Amino acid sequence: MPQCAVIIPAAGRSSRFGGMEKKPFVSLDGRPVWLRTVDAFRSRPDVSKVYLVIAPEDRDDFRARFQSRLLFVENVEIVEGGTERFESVANALARVPESVSLVAVHDAVRPLITPALIDSVFGAATEQGAAMLAVPVADTLKQVDPESNRITGTVPRAGVWQAQTPQVFRRDWLVEAYARRASLSVPITDDAQLIEALGHSVVVVPSAPVNFKITTKDDMELADAVLKARTAAKSAGEPEGPRWGAFDDDAKW
Repeated sequence: MPQCAVIIPAAGRSSRFGGMEKKPFVSLDGRPVWLRTVDAFRSRPDVSKVYLVIAPEDRDDFRARFQSRLLFVENVEIVEGGTERFESVANALARVPESVSLVAVHDAVRPLITPALIDSVFGAATEQGAAMLAVPVADTLKQVDPESNRITGTVPRAGVWQAQTPQVFRRDWLVEAYARRASLSVPITDDAQLIEALGHSVVVVPSAPVNFKITTKDDMELADAVLKARTAAKSAGEPEGPRWGAFDDDAKW
């Protein structure tokens, strides 16, 4: 079983969330979002270590608030991030030993990921070298003029997928991609695009809408509802749900 290091960036500014508290540190059904996300990975036998990346300015507050929780959280290392997400991932990537075969990058604010989805994307990356979770776009997409808010065109959605995380890659590919990032002439928006720029193919693994990224307060309310529904389903003794359903039997939650 190849070992995979998991990098969880939590150093963002949370500018769209509102309020004084950053998204990863907000309580979600009694536990901070970052901890729910970390718990999805840290006890897996195929995970060598989880690297949680926080902003330098959050370090003292993070330790003051969560030090007691960290005492009971094994296989996790706290890493200081940079001003941009890519700098944060690079800082954590530098900590990953060469003996580790794969590296996964997963958003700290996607706490609803299930073991079945992780199994699927880890397996695909083991076979193909690079894989990511995504869902096909179901809604009609419109191009809109940013000044007038008028529709300028309709984007065909056939073959268009919405990227999610984890995105999982061979460690040596990701290290090379980050080393060459500064020389790229096109804007890079995620790690998969970096790997593509090296000439490697990235396999898309079908995911589920429930693996959404918490961006707004409404997303937080939806995540809370999903967790409560999962708890109720377990209490009722319901059997394991569909592979990509919102109510998968998931002991880590």
